[in-house]
Amino acid sequence: MLTPAPRPGRPLFPTRFAWGAATSAYQVEGSPLADGAGPSNWHRFTHSPGRVLTGETGDVACDHYRRWRDDVALMRELGLTAYRFSVSWSRVLPTGAGAVNPKGLDFYRRLVDALCEAGIAPFVTLFHWDLPAALDDRGGWLNRDIAGWFAEYAEVMFRALDDRVAWWATLNEPWVVSDGGYLHGTLAPGHASPFEAPIASHNLLRAHAAALQAYRAAGRHEIGLVVNLEPKSASSSDPADLAAAARSDAYMNRQFLDPVFLGAYPDDLAEVFGEAWPSFAASDLAEIRQKIDFLGINYYTRGVMHHDPAAWPVSAAKVTQPDSVYTEMEWEVYPQGLRETLLWVRERYGDVPIYITENGAAFPDGVATDGAVSDSLRTAYLRDHLLAAHAAMQGGVDLRGYFVWSLLDNFEWNHGTSKRFGIVHVDFATQQRTPKDSARFYAEVIRTNGAVIGVSEG
Repeated sequence: MLTPAPRPGRPLFPTRFAWGAATSAYQVEGSPLADGAGPSNWHRFTHSPGRVLTGETGDVACDHYRRWRDDVALMRELGLTAYRFSVSWSRVLPTGAGAVNPKGLDFYRRLVDALCEAGIAPFVTLFHWDLPAALDDRGGWLNRDIAGWFAEYAEVMFRALDDRVAWWATLNEPWVVSDGGYLHGTLAPGHASPFEAPIASHNLLRAHAAALQAYRAAGRHEIGLVVNLEPKSASSSDPADLAAAARSDAYMNRQFLDPVFLGAYPDDLAEVFGEAWPSFAASDLAEIRQKIDFLGINYYTRGVMHHDPAAWPVSAAKVTQPDSVYTEMEWEVYPQGLRETLLWVRERYGDVPIYITENGAAFPDGVATDGAVSDSLRTAYLRDHLLAAHAAMQGGVDLRGYFVWSLLDNFEWNHGTSKRFGIVHVDFATQQRTPKDSARFYAEVIRTNGAVIGVSEG
C-alpha cells in the first residue's frame, strides 16, 4: 500500500471528474425472466448444478429490477456524479435479435430518467457477460454472425437512450468472457477449448467494431471499450520467467488492445495457443482498428509471474508475495500497479481518454450491532488506489473518471454471494442496504474532489 497516511489538502482531481460506482445487470437486477425477458447464458449456467460455489442463482441478486428507485436515491445520498451499469441484452431482445421487448426497454428508460433527474450521469455498458441463451444456442461468440446481432441490439439501445446517455461502452472485459467462458469453462457458457477461445476473442472484437460503426452512424456522444488489465512482471531475472511474464502480458493485456489500437494481435499468442491459434483476415483487423472515444480500465491486482509448464495455456503462474495483503479473491493488493497500468497504456497506445471503470476489493466485512458496517481494509484500498490514479495523472495520463466496484454487494458470478465487493452492504435475506464505512469515505472523496485524501508523505 501507499504509506504513510496522507495529509488532507487541496482537491486532487479536476472539477469535471466523474465520480461513480459500477454494477452489472445479472449481478444486481434479479427477476431475469420478468415482463417478457428471455433467459441468458448466465441464467442457464447458474441453474446447472455445480457451477456456482454457493449453489445460488442470480434470480434475486440485489432485486435492483424492483428496487431501482431506492438505489438511485442511495447513489444521490452518496453524492455520485456518475453510475455505470450494464443492460441485459435478453431483457431487451428476448431471443437476442428481432422483436424488442417494450417492458424490458422501458426499465432502462425509467432508470436513465431517474439518474438524470438526480444529477447522475449514466454510463451504459452494452455487454457485461450475459448473452441471450437463444444466441448461445446458435454458437454464441463462436458464430461470426454475432457481430451483426450485437450491432442490431446496440442500435436499439442507441435509438432509445442516446438523447440522455452520453457515454457508452460496447463490451466489459472481453478477456474474461473468452478465458473463463471458452478456454477454462469456469464461467458461462462453460466451454473449455483452446481452439474456441481465440475465435471467441476475435468475434468479441468484431462485435465491438460493429457496434462502434453503428454508433458513428446514429450516436451523438462518446463510445469506448472496457478491458481488465494487470501489470505483469517476472519473479526473477531468469530468461524463462521473463518470457513467462511477456506471454502473460500478451495474453491478458495486449490480446484485446493491440488489435483495437495497432491493428494486429501480439505475436506471442501464436506461442501461447500453438496449433489452436488461427489466422485472421486482414479485413477483420482493419475493421477492429477503429478510433474509440475513451478506454475503460478495470484494475484490481498485478501478476508476478514465473515459468510453469503446468499452467495451461500460458505456461506462467503467479507467485505469492509474502509481505502483501490479499483480498478474499486471493488478489494481491498492489495500488502502485494502477499507476503503472495507466502509464503503460499511455506509452503504448497514446493519449486516449481513460476512465477507471472498475476498482475495488472483496474483504470480510464486520456488521456492528448498531447497523454500521466497518470495512477499514476496503477504505484503505480505495484511498491508496485513488492516490495512485492521481500520480498517473501527474504523469500525463488523461484520466477523466473513477468508478468504484461495486456500489452494492452483489451476485459475484460463480462465487455466488460469498464475495462482497460493495461499498454498500446488502442483507440478501431482507435486501436491506447499509452504507459501509468505505461508502462514507468515498462520499467525502466526492464532496471534496479528493482533498480528503491529501497527498502521501515521504
